[in-house]
Amino acid sequence: MADTAPTVRQRSPLADAAHRLAAATRSSRGAIRLAELPFLAQVNVRLDAKSPAADAVGLALGLQLPLEPNTVVHAGGVTVVWLGPDEWLVVGLPGTERDLEGLIRSAAGDEPVSVTDVSAQRTTLLVGGPRARDLLAHGCALDLHPRAFGPGRCAQTTLARTQVVLVARDEPRAGFWVLVRSSFAGYLADWLLDAAVEYR
Repeated sequence: MADTAPTVRQRSPLADAAHRLAAATRSSRGAIRLAELPFLAQVNVRLDAKSPAADAVGLALGLQLPLEPNTVVHAGGVTVVWLGPDEWLVVGLPGTERDLEGLIRSAAGDEPVSVTDVSAQRTTLLVGGPRARDLLAHGCALDLHPRAFGPGRCAQTTLARTQVVLVARDEPRAGFWVLVRSSFAGYLADWLLDAAVEYR
């Protein structure tokens, strides 16, 4: 019997803002870069950092889970963000959430572990360019100077009074990921666009 269920096309929380983000990027003449990175796989993992499961999960992902507070590790298409002493967010390419979840569960074996797909909970904004730190500083109380918040750092913080996970990317000039709850994404995009007017 043929599958007659209608196919639902995914729509990102900032689909309607894509053209405005691109326009702000163009009008800044390279000073800032704004874009949504929609549908990234996001899997929340909780386990004992000192357990064999932590080593096994890291090995399966091809990296070591970050143990230093507010740090990020990256290997291949996977990024792991430290959220707490026993909690991490594993971020992967769009559509890989089930594979990541299965890989982590399998690696942990019989060890106690919590693995939750939270991909639909947040979207990701890319804020890049030479003035990215200045732009974010308008609404974030963290010291974003590269000595304090350089590549490989992360924080759960507020940006424009919105709870976010802020990640300083490792690649040269890659900027920042701002992981924001989908329900607040429109508001935060509007705030960033308003703040970016200064760089026209």
